[in-house]
Amino acid sequence: MTNVGGTVEKGFEAVRDGFAQAQEKDAGGAQLCVYRKGKKVVDLWCGRDKANDRPFTADTITILMSCTKGLTATAAHMLVERGLLDVDAPVTRYWPEFDRNGKAGMPVRYLLSHRAGLMAFAPESGIGLRDFLDWNRCTAALAEMEPLWTPGTAYMYHAITYGYLVGEVIRRVAGKSVGQFFAEEIAKPLQLDLWIGLPEREEHRVAPQFNTGPELTREQMQAMMSGFGIDLNSRIIKTMLNIVVSIDELNKELDSRAGHAAEIPAGNGIGNARSLAKMYAATIGEVDGVRLLKRETIARACEPQIDGLSMPEPLSKLPAPDPMRFGLGYELNRGSVPMLGDVSFGHSGAGGRLGFAHPESGIAVGYVCNNMAWDYMRGPDDRWVPWTKALRESVGM
Repeated sequence: MTNVGGTVEKGFEAVRDGFAQAQEKDAGGAQLCVYRKGKKVVDLWCGRDKANDRPFTADTITILMSCTKGLTATAAHMLVERGLLDVDAPVTRYWPEFDRNGKAGMPVRYLLSHRAGLMAFAPESGIGLRDFLDWNRCTAALAEMEPLWTPGTAYMYHAITYGYLVGEVIRRVAGKSVGQFFAEEIAKPLQLDLWIGLPEREEHRVAPQFNTGPELTREQMQAMMSGFGIDLNSRIIKTMLNIVVSIDELNKELDSRAGHAAEIPAGNGIGNARSLAKMYAATIGEVDGVRLLKRETIARACEPQIDGLSMPEPLSKLPAPDPMRFGLGYELNRGSVPMLGDVSFGHSGAGGRLGFAHPESGIAVGYVCNNMAWDYMRGPDDRWVPWTKALRESVGM
C-alpha cells in the first residue's frame, strides 16, 4: 500500500486507509485534509513531485485549477455580507463599462451562476491563452462582448471568464484585486498557504502539474457536435472552439512563473489541501477565532441557480446525463462531484482537485493533486471514491 505521511484523529483511520488505497496507482502526489467543527482531524500526503523529482510533502503547493472559483466566490459573499455587493443589482452599478451590447440590466447573480452568456472570449477579441495574464485586456473584452444567449435563460460553464467577470466586480467594490482581497481578508487571518497570484518567495514549493487523463481535441469536439446535428458555424460554437487548447499548452502557461504570478480567479489559485480545507471550514464555523461567512449567507449562496435550465441552443442537443449544479459561485452536489450529500457546497478542479464543506456535519475537505487524471465525463475521480466513502462512514452518514 502507498506510503502515506501525516496524521488522523481517532475515528478517522479508515479515511487514511482510503486515501492510501486511492493513491496506489497515481504517478503523482496528493494531499488530503479534513476539518470537523473547526478542528483538523485528517492531514495526509503522499507521492511525488514528478517534475522536480522529489517527494510530495505537507508543504508542497500546486495549482488548484477551478477550485479557485470557490475562493473567488467566498470573497464575493464576504462583500455581500458586508452590504457592499447586491447580487440582484445590475453589474453596471459596480462596473459601468459593462453596459455594452445588451448587458445593461444583467444582475450580478448571472455572473456567479454561469448564466451570463459570456462563457468564452469572442473570436474577434483576439484573446488567446497567453492573454489570460492580461487582466485589463480580458475584462475590457468582456465588457464589450455581446452575450451568446439571452442572459438568465440558459447556462454554460464559464470556465475562464467567470474569474474576470466576478473578479472585476470584486475589484470595483473592494478597491483591490481578487488576489489582494483574498490575501488580506481571508488568507492572512486564517494563516493559509493559498494564493491567487503567487509571491515569488513561494515559487520553490510548487509541484507543477502533468496530465495522464483523457483529452478531447478540437477535431474530436467538432466531430462529436456534428454527430448531434450541431451547426459548427454558429456563433456560440465558434466562440467555444476559439478557446480550445491542449492540456500540455495550458499546463506550460499556467506553470510558468508568469502564470503563477498572474491573477486568473477562475483557475490559477495555488495552495495545499490544509489551506483549502481550512478556508471552507471557516465558511461554516469558527476556526482559530475566524469565521468568514454567516450561516444565512451560506444558505443564500447555496440556493440552486441553474436546476431545470439547459445549455443554450444549439448545445442543448448534446446529452447531459449529469448536468452541472451551481449556487452563487459554488458548485453543488451532483453525481460526478458527490461531496458529502445535498447540502454540500464547494468546487472541483480540472484533473481531480476538490474542496468543499458540509454544514450539517461540520465537515470541510481539501484534496490537492498534481496529476491531472480525472475523467469528469465518466463520473467521480477514482482517487476520491475510497476516502469519501470512509469519511461518510466516519461521521455516521
